[in-house]
Amino acid sequence: MRIPRIIPILTLLLISVSFNANGQCKAFAKKICIPELGVYTHDGNYHAAILVEGEEAELYKTFYSDMEYRVAVTGEDKIPEVEFKVLDANKNVLYSNKDANYAKTWDFKLQSSQQLKLVVKVSSFNKPGDTPASGCVAIMFGFKIKK
Repeated sequence: MRIPRIIPILTLLLISVSFNANGQCKAFAKKICIPELGVYTHDGNYHAAILVEGEEAELYKTFYSDMEYRVAVTGEDKIPEVEFKVLDANKNVLYSNKDANYAKTWDFKLQSSQQLKLVVKVSSFNKPGDTPASGCVAIMFGFKIKK
């Protein structure tokens, strides 16, 4: 009858590991990704997750016309290059950092307000049988305040 005692302990352990990983990822985002925004004002939201080689994540965000924006995407050093694409509602690729030597930032201004989709993917360079690398990937948004 030890099994009933083990289940709550394992559940608690898994929850604490998850919170610890998210906390470390948020700290990474604050320390490494926010400086990539430069003169742009951070929007106050922290988007970060642990991703494995070959894994992809999506994020939707609304942007408003006539504002200048910067998106910054950074990954921990222990993972391969992070590719990100920005798509409009019609799935047209507005930007891909793969075409820009895996740049970490993209500055843009839209003529009309719209919701864009950001697709982030950790490149996969592992060989069959290798354990894929995993690490934090952070996505930050900044904007310029008009004077």
